[in-house]
Amino acid sequence: MPFIVVSGLSGSGKSTVLRTLEDAGFFTTDNLPPELWGAMHDLATARGLTRIAISTDARTRDFLGALESSHLRLSRRREDLRVLFLEATAGVLLKRYNLTRREHPLGDTLLVDFARERELLAPLRAIADSVIDTTDLSAKELSERVLRLFRLEHDFHLRLVSFGFKHSPPRDVDLVLDVRTLPNPFYDPALRPRTGLEKDVADYVFQNEDAEKFYSEVRGFVRTAAERARANGRHSYTVGIGCTGGQHRAVAVTDRLAGDLKDLNVDVTDHRDMQLEAH
Repeated sequence: MPFIVVSGLSGSGKSTVLRTLEDAGFFTTDNLPPELWGAMHDLATARGLTRIAISTDARTRDFLGALESSHLRLSRRREDLRVLFLEATAGVLLKRYNLTRREHPLGDTLLVDFARERELLAPLRAIADSVIDTTDLSAKELSERVLRLFRLEHDFHLRLVSFGFKHSPPRDVDLVLDVRTLPNPFYDPALRPRTGLEKDVADYVFQNEDAEKFYSEVRGFVRTAAERARANGRHSYTVGIGCTGGQHRAVAVTDRLAGDLKDLNVDVTDHRDMQLEAH
């Protein structure tokens, strides 16, 4: 994954880009002087971080004299160093500032500030690998452009967790599904101590046409919810699947969904209550 430096004019969308990269799993740092780029690289690498994104802009104007040397040193250590520069027309920047009522970091009249800032950041624009004009882009469109640029658009994970309602639903999920209407292996003494990961137990859960129809509807709904989340810029979506105890039905459904929806990069993060019930 690249080490990304984000720069550009104030109001051009740097915060949106940093949030997008952070959602994609990048460790992000805002307003970092060029002389500290190498130190941040070393610190993050020592912590095992592979996705790093920083921003440098007019707020670091007192330190931009070290830009060229800092960029050269880091580029020798990171062949995947990428610099992204954002810009927009003065009219659009003025409109965005009027909406947010922010003060420009250069602190003069806005139109004068925009002109001075372009001149100040010209060296950063000159070393940029990519320049994006955000004049006609919404925040969502800018996020999508950045994901495509760094080939992150498919970096999405559907996370599944099974649980038992009697132990309370998990709090950290986006969607909770109730599968307690499926046939319950608990009432078969031979299956009661076993789990939904075992074929005989799963066969009991999906034993008839009604159960298969219900599962098909659950699968379709989970796929739709996850795909809508991905289309809206989410990089992960977590679904909790619950039965009474979290040992049989929820586990069987979760395990089957993991196989049927593997194109969504499924992670079964936890069968939360399976072992609790089994013991």
